[in-house]
Amino acid sequence: MSVKKTNAARMLDELGIPYTLHEAHVDEHDLSAVTLARTLGVPVEEVYKTLVARGDKHGVLMACIPAAEELDLKRLAAASGNKSVTMAPLKEVLPLTGYMRGGCSPIGARKAYPVYLDESAVLLERIYVSAGLRGVQLRLAPDDLVRAVHAIYAMLTRATA
Repeated sequence: MSVKKTNAARMLDELGIPYTLHEAHVDEHDLSAVTLARTLGVPVEEVYKTLVARGDKHGVLMACIPAAEELDLKRLAAASGNKSVTMAPLKEVLPLTGYMRGGCSPIGARKAYPVYLDESAVLLERIYVSAGLRGVQLRLAPDDLVRAVHAIYAMLTRATA
């Protein structure tokens, strides 16, 4: 495989956490995680997107949720001990994390922000999360992601009718 190792992958190596790297072509006009799942040819339920938010009490945090789902800010606030949470403006994502939109990994950001992983991940043997570059994904066990970044499982997505 010709995929270049990312900082996130190197961090997993240091921790002795097993993973595989996967690369897909990126359409700069459609950076959605759902499109990425289709391009990779993997079930969309297994691909998790990383969103950057800011809590009113505890500051910047990250939420990893299934590609096709929407983040529920109230649930994220409750899980993170904040009264309210807002999405970080796109222009702040790169300075805060070191990652650009469409390539934001929960692993290896500039600072070790709190990470919240949607509890749906516990039902899966492996999930895909960004490796820190657009189109490059890490596939690993959800519990290994939790161990790598001290993530907390929580219900984070909007309830579906």
